[in-house]
Amino acid sequence: MGLRTPKQFLEGLRDDREVFYRGQRVKDVVEHEELGVAARHAAIDFELAENPKWRELAVHREGGEEYSAYYRIPRDAKDLLARSKLIEAGTAAGATLVILIKEIGTDALFAFMRVLARGGEATGLERVRAFYRQCRDRDLALAVAQTDVKGDRSKRPSEQQDPDLYVHVLEKRQDGIVVRGAKAHTSCTPYVDEVIVLPSRSMGPGDEPWSLSFAVPLASRGLRLYASDFLHGTDDPFVRPISSKHKMIETLTVFDDVFVPWERVFFVDRPDLATAAALTFVEFHRFTAVSYKLPLLDALVGAGITMARANGTDRAGHIRDKLTWLGGYAETVRGLTELAALRCGVEHGVACPHVFTTNMAKWTFARDFHKAVETVQDIAGGLLVTGPSGKDWESPEVRPVLEKYLKGAWPADRRLAVLNLIGELTTRLYGGYQAVLAVHAEGSIEAEKLAMFRAYDPARAVALAMQLAGLESSGV
Repeated sequence: MGLRTPKQFLEGLRDDREVFYRGQRVKDVVEHEELGVAARHAAIDFELAENPKWRELAVHREGGEEYSAYYRIPRDAKDLLARSKLIEAGTAAGATLVILIKEIGTDALFAFMRVLARGGEATGLERVRAFYRQCRDRDLALAVAQTDVKGDRSKRPSEQQDPDLYVHVLEKRQDGIVVRGAKAHTSCTPYVDEVIVLPSRSMGPGDEPWSLSFAVPLASRGLRLYASDFLHGTDDPFVRPISSKHKMIETLTVFDDVFVPWERVFFVDRPDLATAAALTFVEFHRFTAVSYKLPLLDALVGAGITMARANGTDRAGHIRDKLTWLGGYAETVRGLTELAALRCGVEHGVACPHVFTTNMAKWTFARDFHKAVETVQDIAGGLLVTGPSGKDWESPEVRPVLEKYLKGAWPADRRLAVLNLIGELTTRLYGGYQAVLAVHAEGSIEAEKLAMFRAYDPARAVALAMQLAGLESSGV
């Protein structure tokens, strides 16, 4: 098949998948009032391949065949930079909300290719490659279920009172395995074709049943999705210009005795591979993360500049100082993202972004995001939370009052449009959603700092310090 149209993608979601939203079984995720918005948002990944503006970036040609560039295995820094630009373009088309139905799945597949080749797991590697080719050639959408619900965080999987708090093997059969457990925070699950499962932490002796990775279709018997409703509501696009049209749905993903054929089991009973897969996936996925954060940062910078002009404060010294910091913040994250690609390492034919620089980019984004939000709110003013609704603006009686008294350097309609964008980005549900993602998505701030500490090579710095101190490095 190679490439699917948005319509073909959406039609492919009409099957027997079990999705629950607000306590009710969803009959059709495409037609559902809320989940349908998210599914159509996801279809942007397929629209990019049809759009002449983005087709060269979104479609890869190889041996006379065409397929989604998300499935292009990165071989060098140039490939990683192109991947980053594609992710950024898709997120910009999604009005600052990442799409994530091909990005995250290919992050996992690329990680498996490195880990299984490194570990000499020939059978698992061939299964991953076969699954990769199937997904690439059928242009499938993928979710990744990694974060186990964990239970008592002080205990390992094998020490939990309830073994189901980490996904594990319940039974091995001649034709496959049966798995049980649950994963949290699984993005986009209701509207993808396949879900890839991998461990969320390091494993040790005794954790063998929990040390596994596999993939299953969404309509698999026993697989149930319990969707979050945090971004619920599409009723007022006047004050919600983004989230009324663009949504991402996360789920609690429950595996209730799900059967997985052996050809879809990538490894099992391998604590060493579980640990390596969890870490290597994150190395790819944090690069995806900082790539998709860039349109959000551009939106904050642009909204801050535009709001200052609409208010007539753009020439004030303190406003210019704030805008300078915002621009510097955004461009620092962009520069570190590009540097992570340029510093990449290649292992078994797959290029991986530089670990330290990727985590530094993600840490810089997360550490300063709330300051950026505060800065834009400061520039905007109190109308972010005291402004009118769409019903007010539509009222023939009320609108003239609003037009008279809510104008600034710009007319009220233009000024309110910018205020509502900033309100969406920083104060309403979507802003709160992004604020939590900044802290926790793709790993916490502490996880990024720990990854930086582990990845940093101090040899050059220590050697210079010892030299300047007149000491022999051999004496350390």
